[in-house]
Amino acid sequence: MKKLMNDPRAVTEQTVAGYVRAHAGRLRRVGTGYGVARVEPLLPGTVAVIGGGGSGHEPMHLGYVGAGLLAGAVPGEIFSAPTPEAILEVVTATHAGAGVLFVVGNYSGDRFNFELAAERCAERGIPTHTVVVADDVGLGELIRADNRRGIAGMLVAAKVLGAAAERGDDLESLAEIGARLGHGIASMGVGLRAGTSPLADVASFDLGEDEMEIGIGIHGELGRDRLPRQRADAIADLLVGETLAELAPPAGDSLLVFVNGLGGTPPGELALFFDAVARSLEGRGYGVARVLVGTHVTALDMQGVSLTLGRFDSELLSLWDAPVDTPALRAP
Repeated sequence: MKKLMNDPRAVTEQTVAGYVRAHAGRLRRVGTGYGVARVEPLLPGTVAVIGGGGSGHEPMHLGYVGAGLLAGAVPGEIFSAPTPEAILEVVTATHAGAGVLFVVGNYSGDRFNFELAAERCAERGIPTHTVVVADDVGLGELIRADNRRGIAGMLVAAKVLGAAAERGDDLESLAEIGARLGHGIASMGVGLRAGTSPLADVASFDLGEDEMEIGIGIHGELGRDRLPRQRADAIADLLVGETLAELAPPAGDSLLVFVNGLGGTPPGELALFFDAVARSLEGRGYGVARVLVGTHVTALDMQGVSLTLGRFDSELLSLWDAPVDTPALRAP
């Protein structure tokens, strides 16, 4: 697999350096690790929302540091958790006196290292809370609900929580919103071609030209089923059915719809897939309340797509609609 890189072992360092150079008026390096923070400090008394996890998912998390979203981001090496030291450096750089909210995916390494960082924050008198995102329903009954992975729903959660912090919510209120989000977001992905790590130079798994993997993760993990490749309408209907079954919205409800490219899917195909998703929802008696379509939470260069549905009340929708200004997401 051909890639634009120098030394494979320096990919994360040079990726972070490139993000900061490209957005020098918005982002700054923090400490000795890969941490990044806003150039403009938070207002005193604002909770700092920090996201983090392995790199290889860009623009998540680096691209979402900015007004209305993250105060800072802590990437690790490719598909590896950031160190507690790097997390603490970002906390020190962003803490504005009201505590810190961590938003992380449900992966053992991420959870463990953020827990260690939270303990060190407590020693310094900095209150923290961690929202663990576990939105992936793709493995169905193969795993317990509390072992579900965090995938594209991590961005949805970070957007809502970042907006709530920006309006002045305290740490306790943000924790309550995080709990509500845990019951209101469901995601599922399908892979058409595996991603390739620059550290390995081989695909994370073999997939035939006429095959697709249902329920894939964002670290090259296999899903639950390998099926013959199908038309976009059939794939959309499958993902809509699975995510709706998890959320169980009342008939006639309207949902947040997030169609996410996994790194190697062209924008035109994502638009086509959203159209298929919208028609599938309409055929089942549901509407579309809000839409996000694009490549946001990737698995390196994997060809495929994930669908996230959100069952949001009026407050969560208003937080989703709140202004955001980051390198990878801006609205209005």
